[in-house]
Amino acid sequence: MDLNFNKNEDHNKLLVSDLKKRFLKVKLGGGAKKIEKQHAKGKLTARERIDYLLDPKSKSIEIAAFAGEDMYVEHGGCPSGGVVVKIGYVSGRQCVVVANDATVKAGAWFPITAKKNLRAQEIAIENKLPILYLVDSAGVYLPMQDEIFPDKEHFGRIFRNNAIMSSLGITQISAIMGSCVAGGAYLPIMSDEAIIVDKTASIFLAGSYLVKAAIGESIDNETLGGASTHCEISGVTDYKAQDDKEALDKIKSIMDKIGAADCAGFNRIKPLKPKENPDDIFGILPKSRADQYDTYEIIKRLVDGSEFEEYKAGYGKTIITCYARIEGWSVGIVANQRKLVKTKKGEMQFGGVIYNDSADKATRFIANCNQKKIPLVFLQDVTGFMVGSKSEHSGIIKDGAKMVNAVSNSVVPKFTIIMGNSYGAGNYAMCGKAYDPRLIAAWPSAELAVMSGNSASKVLLQIETAALKKQGQNITKEQEQELLSKIKQKYDHQVSPYYAAARLWTDAIINPLETRTWISMGIEAANHAPIEKKFNLGVIQV
Repeated sequence: MDLNFNKNEDHNKLLVSDLKKRFLKVKLGGGAKKIEKQHAKGKLTARERIDYLLDPKSKSIEIAAFAGEDMYVEHGGCPSGGVVVKIGYVSGRQCVVVANDATVKAGAWFPITAKKNLRAQEIAIENKLPILYLVDSAGVYLPMQDEIFPDKEHFGRIFRNNAIMSSLGITQISAIMGSCVAGGAYLPIMSDEAIIVDKTASIFLAGSYLVKAAIGESIDNETLGGASTHCEISGVTDYKAQDDKEALDKIKSIMDKIGAADCAGFNRIKPLKPKENPDDIFGILPKSRADQYDTYEIIKRLVDGSEFEEYKAGYGKTIITCYARIEGWSVGIVANQRKLVKTKKGEMQFGGVIYNDSADKATRFIANCNQKKIPLVFLQDVTGFMVGSKSEHSGIIKDGAKMVNAVSNSVVPKFTIIMGNSYGAGNYAMCGKAYDPRLIAAWPSAELAVMSGNSASKVLLQIETAALKKQGQNITKEQEQELLSKIKQKYDHQVSPYYAAARLWTDAIINPLETRTWISMGIEAANHAPIEKKFNLGVIQV
């Protein structure tokens, strides 16, 4: 191993160590004291509920653990968006689990909470996965109600999705394990079946204080909307449980009896581990996002047996297209080659840049995978499309549009891993969030932005200095450097993978060694949803 490899390894392992520390903090939700209060009420926390519900020793992946990171600081923050979402197995059946975290503002909904819940439902709808709701929420966070309540992608969309999923035959089961108030009361009751925990859970459109204020009736919350009321008088809920564990056991029992899912028929054989050591990824991936490296070496450490069948190996070399297997699943990989390459014409092409020929190759490969019903995996480390007169005259916009068209109209499931750079239109062409990947995860080394921090800072500096000069101010070299430093610091904060994850531009930040599990579980989920559309590129400029 060379010195650079060791330096890269140290840097990337520190990034993973930081990821683990941040996640440990997120897992505490509203903090240790709030967890103690939850336990004092005889209730498990959201994470404890999920851990008890999921099959022992089974794999699971968490969606949007860093949602809300460093957001809503003036409101005390909203760790993990106040809700925990996992894809895992209950009674052997893969499903989505959504649990309100009552240690965060009593489980109240912030704008990011709604966005995260909608993402969980989107995953369930796309993959036709059962979805289980563990409800413990005080409802909308009133100080921000204008950002949560009325719009298309706000709180009410949850209940619309309940209805849509029901019509699609997607199983929905709710356990009411705490407060369930106002509009939030519709979610469990629009599920197929609802369980309520005696004495610690309640469900009503208006609590006792509001009832008193509205109609003058004096009544306690338990009589108004407790387990006995809804299981024995109103018939709103279907099962009464004595405690959290009994409610979760009831879900397990119901899940155990669900019929087999339909199958999309994606190809899978016995999985093999990579022959090349996956740990080497830490040394291969450079410390600087500007440095070159050989993406083939990353692929060898992600795919079964470190083997792949390359498509058009000698053409369009800044994108690698190949067939391979991940955890036994057949996949088509579209990856940015980050190494400087030489064409047959003797021209040098920059790694990470999409040229005309590489865009053309990727378009054809995506079409092939759709024809063969092979899921697509995009490995992103892209700085964008090639610019300049030569590329423009060669029709780079046209070739780029063809690739974007193919990604947009792809009917096989797509999965995106952001390994490094994810800049500009390169993010789009390589299946960024706007292009409906079934799952999109970033490594701690990822950066998402319109352009790199260095490039953007210089552009923004030019704009700002020009504005100051118009005001009659003379800018010294020292002032210019100080201004550049401030701009770059702010921009670098925004390109961080945690900034993106906080806003759900990605589903997670993951250790590179978890990549195979994410893709495998994602394809398994997608295999529940038979492909109903035909691949059609529509109108494109040839």
